Amino acid sequence: MSYVVLARKYRPRNFTEMVGQGHVVQALSNALTTQRLHHAYLFTGTRGVGKTTVSRILAKSLNCLGADGQGGITAEPCGVCQACTDIDSGRFVDYTELDAASNRGVDEVQALLEQAVYKPVQGRFKVFMIDEVHMLTNTAFNAMLKTLEEPPEYLKFVLATTDPQKVPVTVLSRCLQFNLRPMAPETVLEHLQQVLQAEQVPADVQALRLISRAARGSMRDALSLTDQAIAFGGGQLQEATVRQMLGAVDRSYVLRLIDALARGDGATVVDTVDALRLNGLNAASTLEEMTGVLQRMAVLQAVPGRAQGDGLEDPDEAQIAQLAQSLPADETQLLYSLCLHGRGELGLAPDEYAALTMVLLRLMAFKPAAAAGTATEKKTLKSAEAPAAPAAPAPAATARPMLAVPVVAPPMTDRQPPAVPAAASPASPMAPVAAVPPRQATRAEPTAPVDDAPWPEDDGPPWEEAAPAPQRVMAIPVRDAGEPGPMDQPQPREAHGAQTVLPAAPGGSVEGDFWFDAVMQLVRAEAITALVRELGLQSQLVARDTGDWLLRVERSSLNQGNTRDRLAVALQSIGHTVRLSVEIGSVTDSPARRLAAQAARRQQEAEAHILGDPFVQAMMRDFGGKIVPGTLKPTAA
Repeated sequence: MSYVVLARKYRPRNFTEMVGQGHVVQALSNALTTQRLHHAYLFTGTRGVGKTTVSRILAKSLNCLGADGQGGITAEPCGVCQACTDIDSGRFVDYTELDAASNRGVDEVQALLEQAVYKPVQGRFKVFMIDEVHMLTNTAFNAMLKTLEEPPEYLKFVLATTDPQKVPVTVLSRCLQFNLRPMAPETVLEHLQQVLQAEQVPADVQALRLISRAARGSMRDALSLTDQAIAFGGGQLQEATVRQMLGAVDRSYVLRLIDALARGDGATVVDTVDALRLNGLNAASTLEEMTGVLQRMAVLQAVPGRAQGDGLEDPDEAQIAQLAQSLPADETQLLYSLCLHGRGELGLAPDEYAALTMVLLRLMAFKPAAAAGTATEKKTLKSAEAPAAPAAPAPAATARPMLAVPVVAPPMTDRQPPAVPAAASPASPMAPVAAVPPRQATRAEPTAPVDDAPWPEDDGPPWEEAAPAPQRVMAIPVRDAGEPGPMDQPQPREAHGAQTVLPAAPGGSVEGDFWFDAVMQLVRAEAITALVRELGLQSQLVARDTGDWLLRVERSSLNQGNTRDRLAVALQSIGHTVRLSVEIGSVTDSPARRLAAQAARRQQEAEAHILGDPFVQAMMRDFGGKIVPGTLKPTAA
């Protein structure tokens, strides 16, 4: 006798043997007991959850004759009468199964419906079971609508599908719909233990745990994998052999990776991925196992002492709890999201292990607390020439970054010194630049020239009154910064080639002027592009020594080693052979800020020119004309 696979040998033959579908069994059993029977049933669910099995049990319940041949409709078919044995063997003449995946046309459906006019030959009811009904064509659906709505009293329809969204609503409305749920791993594991005990096959619990997870809610897949594991293991199921068969990653690799990420040990992460490559372990399986461990860590972090598993003792529970304490909760959530979305990136990369490495190293590059922690730990450089500036309060870790565009205030027309904001001290060599949203800087009155009379000793220059509420930023002294003086006032700069560079942003310094000229020279020569250009424009030259320059940027993503080296090579082309160092902090004077200030000033001048035109004023006065905000644009210089 040929061998019968476990999925067929242990197919449930009555409702009491059904596993994991108690809600469906209860509804059908009660309906059969009270004989409140519908004429059409629709069973939905993923593969291997029991749709065909329920259909056959329902057919046996409707046609069972009992062991003595005197039985009627029952919720507990006997399994020994002629009708039950014929339905189990697939030769009952009044039970018809139609595979709609291969018989999806209107001709096949009409041939089936032609049999509906004849009464049952052997049984009490005719049962038409149409599997994968969503594969039928629209014409086929329409052909059976009338019969499905009002069939003969001896005819029952049973429809099954894995995709109920594709079934027309006209069909759904004529059926009782039951959704068969995917089975939980612990339910699959318990059933596998019973099956293997009946088969007298020794099995390791951890091996069955791997199979129950790999089945993904399908009992048929679990039994098929068990058949394969028995053959692969030579008649027994061990964790090592099952893991090798499934290509599952050993939990020790996953725990090692999470521990290395918690400690910021990039070398261990790369070495572990290389070990996975050498052992031929799947990268996608690694990320899948990591998401499971991280989910349990997140639960332990949110609800201490709450275990999340399949109800069995996990030997790695203690180590998972230790990792949950060592890795912050926000990094756990971030790593879980990276692993979850990283599985989709594996197929895009030419090497899945390289993609796995990038997914894991991404956490080290984007740690949630990295930006806030480094900003408060940077050293403060003190100038030997200028007096030390009083320390300004450091921004909080949750402070929002400066995204507003600095705007140049119009020069003062009287000799009264403006009030100095409390956040900006005149003695500071680099006073913070006030920032306002770009949409607020839309109009400015024509300005009169300012004489060269010195300002009172106790008052700052007029441009420090740029906005009523300047942002509070950290003032960092500069070693080579000059004292604020006449050079800080807006003055025309030299022409560079055919293009005249507009005055620099107010509050500039000697270092700022020098760095602005150097960067703009590189930009015009197209010596720097992409990230290197952004690093030059967004950085501030803090200090210059003989061969070392110190830059400051606000975004850590710009502080890349290769980008910094390429900028240093570009500086060599204009005669500056230096080594660059980059720190993270508040930037108050960068080429990008100066260019933004110049653009804002040109916008103000353009609007003032239009508003001061006599013709425009006459149109606005006599005809009620208006200038739509945002429509005025300055011409290129």
